[in-house]
Amino acid sequence: MTTIDTARFRVEPNADVDLKDWDPNTNDGLSKGDLKDLAKDLNKRLEDLQELLYAEGKHKVLVVLQATDTGGKDGTIRHVFDGTNPQGVRVASFKKPTDEELAHDFLWRVHRQTPKAGQIMVFNRSHYEDVLVVRVHDIVPKKVWERRYDHINNFESLLVDEGTTIVKIYLHISKDEQKARLQSRLDEPHKNWKFDVGDLAEREHWDDYQAAFTAMLERTSTQDAPWHVIPANNKHYRNLVISQLLVETLEGLEMSYPEADKDLDKIKIKD
Repeated sequence: MTTIDTARFRVEPNADVDLKDWDPNTNDGLSKGDLKDLAKDLNKRLEDLQELLYAEGKHKVLVVLQATDTGGKDGTIRHVFDGTNPQGVRVASFKKPTDEELAHDFLWRVHRQTPKAGQIMVFNRSHYEDVLVVRVHDIVPKKVWERRYDHINNFESLLVDEGTTIVKIYLHISKDEQKARLQSRLDEPHKNWKFDVGDLAEREHWDDYQAAFTAMLERTSTQDAPWHVIPANNKHYRNLVISQLLVETLEGLEMSYPEADKDLDKIKIKD
């Protein structure tokens, strides 16, 4: 089976990042049919590994998804985790903080959602919003969000030390692709519900967001929790790469099913 070299999408610690060097159109020359077939095989493997993770009940996996508007976070979750058991996979979405959340430190609402043993937790947006949107819109002073990079690294180091495997994924799309996706939400009636006029206002800050994402990748890609910049203009390629990355991650945990109770072979189920 064709495999993708996922290592080339990893941001090495302390590396300088220029998002213009990462082609969002990358698809390795694979056709749509090939991409769908390969992803289907990987999804089945991911389904088996997730069941093993849940059954063993030892490891914890956190998947962090960040992207600009229309970047494909929802579509990634829907397609990559299709077939996995909802008992062992949860999704947490982080939107505008509530008054209760604002009364605590910025990581309080995030820490409460981290995965327990045997679980995959997917963050649809995350604690990184507190160095992205707050930076672009001057919601807090620079001296506040500047400190948060170190706070985030320390927080993730704590999770790793306590047995959590962190997979951080930045879905990289081009400005032209974002325009096309926004336009399709206007043109196709069944997608109208997805359109938010506020996305147009955010689009005006495209360059500021690219700078914020660049700083995020440079300052918080660590040895224990590296970022991966996934080409996301092609949705099928995006799904394939992420599926393979997750399969590789779970296989690396070297899991095994718990030992069965003794003498099960002696048990007879009565009619």
